[in-house]
Amino acid sequence: MNILILGSGGREHSLAWAVKQNPKCDRLIVAPGNAGIADIADCADVNILDGDAVASFAEENAIDFVIVGPEAPLAAGVADRLRDAGLSVFGPSAAAARLEASKSFTKSICDAANAPTAAYAHFTDASAAKDYIKAQGAPIVVKADGLAAGKGVIVAMTEDEALAAIDDMFDGSFGDAGAEVVIEEFMDGEEASFFVLCDGETVLPVGTAQDHKRAFDGDTGPNTGGMGAYSPAPVMTEDVTHKALDEIIHPTMDEMRKRGTPFQGVLFCGLMIKNGQPRLVEYNVRFGDPECQCLMMRLGGQVLDLLQACAEGRLNEVQVNWADDHALTVVMAAKGYPGSYEKGTVIKGLDSLPEDSFHMVFHAGTAKSGDAITASGGRVLNVTGRGTSLAEAHEKAYAMAQTVDWPEGFYRSDIGWRAL
Repeated sequence: MNILILGSGGREHSLAWAVKQNPKCDRLIVAPGNAGIADIADCADVNILDGDAVASFAEENAIDFVIVGPEAPLAAGVADRLRDAGLSVFGPSAAAARLEASKSFTKSICDAANAPTAAYAHFTDASAAKDYIKAQGAPIVVKADGLAAGKGVIVAMTEDEALAAIDDMFDGSFGDAGAEVVIEEFMDGEEASFFVLCDGETVLPVGTAQDHKRAFDGDTGPNTGGMGAYSPAPVMTEDVTHKALDEIIHPTMDEMRKRGTPFQGVLFCGLMIKNGQPRLVEYNVRFGDPECQCLMMRLGGQVLDLLQACAEGRLNEVQVNWADDHALTVVMAAKGYPGSYEKGTVIKGLDSLPEDSFHMVFHAGTAKSGDAITASGGRVLNVTGRGTSLAEAHEKAYAMAQTVDWPEGFYRSDIGWRAL
């Protein structure tokens, strides 16, 4: 098979790494890819938000299967355009991708499906939003309605923080994503990520994880796209998993079908769990980053078979073969992230690190400059270890992170602290 993966981050590197292990994969192309992906696949300079351009490229390269990594092309309808061209695609339609692209749409689905989630209100006007915050008090959660690259959520612990978030959103700090806002009740508890595949009918759980959003140790500092993750999530017990499926995910999928927009792809369910009861924080319509890196380390080559069955409506024919193992990934980011940071700094020491099914460094924001690997983004590397216990995975990941020679980078030293 000739396979095309769309994306350029650590998530796509881990997907490519897993897919490449399946003997069905003859040729693998990643568009646009990154410096690490270039070692295991062909990288192509294609505008992944342009469905026509992707469809033409797929036709020219005799692509059999397309895996869409990030949310932006899904929201832009790229999967629809590829299906119209007769291609087999993993990823939801633009209509179904609204589960991530619009917070207010998701809330309306939860209302219709009776899925437990935070109380909320939806606003298109800053003064009305501020009045609501003053009436509700803090802590409270302010969310940009649209896609904001994982950064459009402000958990405001004070009223002033919440009011400032409204100003930022309506002043354009989050672009079009902040033209509307959803304000939610603050939910406390333990957060976890639950990933399921859905082919429009069948729902197949494929793993759990927990990530660390705050920039610094002790879960302090600003929110980021994620500074590390581990899988599985201990809080996702069998009982909590069944409740999440029965009370949240199945009713959501049923409601999407009723509306004529069945969901086909991976549904990433962000859950808040308190006293054994899960409530929905948010849906994403793609694998989480950096959670995907942990899941791919644990799943390996079977991923291609699962994604293909999902795309072809055959999920009822397959099952996930889990090893009794753990994986943990540490994100190495450029100093200054998630604020301003320097690009082009040189990263050394990567050649000496092991690369196997227990040790991997997945590249995110990297580029090649001559023979050197340089940092080209905020989150740059995902140093990932796998072991028979979380402690062993933790030890492997941190041993690798300490070997990387990159003075301009930083990472948290406490990924996995809750479970450990």
